[in-house]
Amino acid sequence: MKKAVFFEKTGQKKVKCLLCPHHCLIDDGKSGVCQVRKNLGGDLFSENYEKLSAISLDPIEKKPLYHFYPGQPILSIGSVGCNLKCKFCQNYEISQTSVNDFAFLKSYTSEEIVQMALQHKPNIGLAYTYNEPIIWYEFVLETAKLAKQHGLKNVLVSNAFINTEPLARLISYIDAFSIDLKGFTETFYKNLTAASLDPVLQSIKQIKASGKHLELTNLVITGLNDEEEKFSEMVNWISDHCGADTVLHISRYFPMFKIKNLPTPESKLEKLYEIASKKLNYVYIGNTRNHKVQNTHCPNCNSLLISRLAYQTMVENLDKNGNCIRCGHQILNYTTL
Repeated sequence: MKKAVFFEKTGQKKVKCLLCPHHCLIDDGKSGVCQVRKNLGGDLFSENYEKLSAISLDPIEKKPLYHFYPGQPILSIGSVGCNLKCKFCQNYEISQTSVNDFAFLKSYTSEEIVQMALQHKPNIGLAYTYNEPIIWYEFVLETAKLAKQHGLKNVLVSNAFINTEPLARLISYIDAFSIDLKGFTETFYKNLTAASLDPVLQSIKQIKASGKHLELTNLVITGLNDEEEKFSEMVNWISDHCGADTVLHISRYFPMFKIKNLPTPESKLEKLYEIASKKLNYVYIGNTRNHKVQNTHCPNCNSLLISRLAYQTMVENLDKNGNCIRCGHQILNYTTL
């Protein structure tokens, strides 16, 4: 347990959490929406500090990140809790629970995690993932700083529902962001995630402005966020605010947690792929057996640059600087990493 960084005392032993846009007003002995930030005697503490629910050496593509050191492994760690209440959550066993209610947590210090990352060869660094790393803020920030000192890369897989100041402090130590843009209406966010869209969009713009690597994922849920007109609006927003080279992963939904809608039809995914590809240069479909929509082609000369089969990745026609060897077009911008 560690004292939280972002909160204020409001009197009568109440605290206001300032980490995310919920701005939870928390009574003594109670926790915020995330279930892991608790008021103890008028101070806010992170209960999941140094508590891990999962640790695994994963392909970087699993985050998903397709344009950040493709084909390389990364040590991935997660805890418990989340500041969203997604009814379709794919990892609800660890995201929708608390420290006291999850029986399989193990304790690791930042030093132990970084040493573990250094011992795995090859390994490019650490990914903070599985549950929502924002509400694991103190441990993530501390570990990312230490990892950076040892030459490791830091990856954050997040819902981006975070306030501007905490994100600004974190950005300094994160090399790549994989952000879930879960829908493109306030109604969807309110009804399906118990959050709101605008703070997520503001965070995405803040990350983009920082120059750090950014990829977006949209999980397409049958009958809930699969409307082509709204999807087109989302793609236009991404192109306008993040650029045409922004990577977009369109992910197939399967029934999970509280939502039992049918799996996303592949025909729908292919239609959305066509819509997105008119505005964005790098669009991929995930959770499907159609491997052609997971390969990377040069947007300039259409050469096959990176082929992917499940999590097997083959870099074929890129030079060491991330440029297409056929036409010289820059694909992977390693200069910003």
